[in-house]
Amino acid sequence: MINLDNIVITGYGIKAPGISDKSNFLNVLENGICTQSLLKNDPQHDFPPIVAGKIDQDFHHIKGRSYKRYARSTRLAIAAALDAMDMAHLNNYEPHRVAVIMGTSAGSITEIEEHSSVAFNLKTMPIQAISWVDSHTLSESIAEALGLNGPSFTLTTGCTASIDAAMMGKLLLESGTVDACIIGGTDAPLCQWTINSFQKLKTLSTETSINEAGVPFSSKNQGFVLAEGAGVLVLEKEQSAQKRKQQIYGKIDQVVSRNEGQKLLSSDKSGQHMLKVFQDTVGEHKPSYVNSQALGIETNDNIEKFILKETFGSEVPITSIKGTMGHAFGAMGAIQIISSLISMEYGFIPPTIKTTGDGFEDIPIIFEPKSKTIESVCITTHGNSGNNACLLLSNA
Repeated sequence: MINLDNIVITGYGIKAPGISDKSNFLNVLENGICTQSLLKNDPQHDFPPIVAGKIDQDFHHIKGRSYKRYARSTRLAIAAALDAMDMAHLNNYEPHRVAVIMGTSAGSITEIEEHSSVAFNLKTMPIQAISWVDSHTLSESIAEALGLNGPSFTLTTGCTASIDAAMMGKLLLESGTVDACIIGGTDAPLCQWTINSFQKLKTLSTETSINEAGVPFSSKNQGFVLAEGAGVLVLEKEQSAQKRKQQIYGKIDQVVSRNEGQKLLSSDKSGQHMLKVFQDTVGEHKPSYVNSQALGIETNDNIEKFILKETFGSEVPITSIKGTMGHAFGAMGAIQIISSLISMEYGFIPPTIKTTGDGFEDIPIIFEPKSKTIESVCITTHGNSGNNACLLLSNA
């Protein structure tokens, strides 16, 4: 018999620009700190630098073990997953009853680009190169690092990937297939392929001023800021968490993810697809605020405004954390979940920094940290792959 017990979050880990743990993230969110920096852009052509969200640590060694041969995105995810496991005290489940479900968008693009010049030379080709083009190495590596051998899946659904991972984890737990899930997302896309690709699409910010780049909810500033990062969460049934007296940080009420069915490089600019996903996620519920996908791209940010106005008018406040760190693709959904868990625990709405809301005056954007009891948050994500995904999170 299927047990539809509440699915709760009992641990999490984060590695993001200027953020290595919960304490760092709390400080960034409470004080509206921007953690972005300047990144070299095609030095061969003497192009000006771009603003990006870069992590300083290399994570070649994690807890006394070498991970030098692993892709950077995988190293970030392993470090975050180990923190999440420690926080959840997840050591009383059988290893084959714990699933690993990770999402990514760019995968190992940085390593593939870096070594492309030696790919046709057998002698100089790195032995680990095959793992870079096998996306599933991500989840398999996390499972190995955590000592798990349950179901393992890697989702490559673009910027919605970690929300999609949460949806799949929730379904596995509800069906009784597993007792716990390690879910999340990771991306390390700070390479020339990614930079040039989004500059070609004219969606990447070309500003060299950090305060003017990647400004959410602004008609004056266009273009997003690339970032790297990883967010990992531990999901389990509420009854199981209570039985082992583990602290519960939040409950996943609903997750909806759908594809728009658009042509290559196209998306639904009307916002109707995203509106349906958003409204099916919240149902009759009115969240304390919306943790928005808004990142500084005109179409995306206007869709965020549209779905909010159509559903709640001006009754529900909205914010975006993209101005603090940038957009880390498939990792951002999990990072948004973690930021929402922290805001629920400490009672505040994090601010949307850099912007004054030009062109978005008709929606209640949070510009300064706002103290408030947070009962629930709706997280929104949508990406270049045509996926739209939302997650409703609440206090357990």
